[in-house]
Amino acid sequence: MAIRLFDRMTLLLKADAHGVIESLEERSLLLKQYVREAEIELNQKSARLDAVREEEKHLREALQRAEAEMRSLDEDVALALAGGKDDLARFAIRRLLPRRHEVKALHAQIEQRGAEAQVLAEKLAAQQAQFEGLRARVRAELARASDASPPWPGDAVVADEEVEIELMRRRHAAERQAGEGRQ
Repeated sequence: MAIRLFDRMTLLLKADAHGVIESLEERSLLLKQYVREAEIELNQKSARLDAVREEEKHLREALQRAEAEMRSLDEDVALALAGGKDDLARFAIRRLLPRRHEVKALHAQIEQRGAEAQVLAEKLAAQQAQFEGLRARVRAELARASDASPPWPGDAVVADEEVEIELMRRRHAAERQAGEGRQ
């Protein structure tokens, strides 16, 4: 029985060791996955910011409608009082008072959405900067780890050695042209 237990523990340790080795081999894939996940998170936060701004816009539109209705009701009250119609004035006031509460509530909601949008925008800007730094570090790591193929579609990775060789070729060509120009 004890032998089976040790055999199982050995098997588990070997499996775990193989998993560690596989994870090391797939480091570039993991780095790319982390960058994709970070980008998805940024996109979600950006969408949330857009939603908050859109909600604030709708609240402002509702505020304008409520204020227009409130002005109309104020005019109705003034007109009824001027005509000596106290019953009509009371009726208009009963409709006016809830609009005043609604306007106050809309102002408070707009202020909340504005503050929320500001906080989200600041966080998003900071995280966007962190993301760009992360992306640059990952690209550099992938370029260092693999000179054979570019790690990102559309982005060609050029090794320092290739740059130096091209620089030497151009200097040599410039020297030849300068020598031919003197002749």
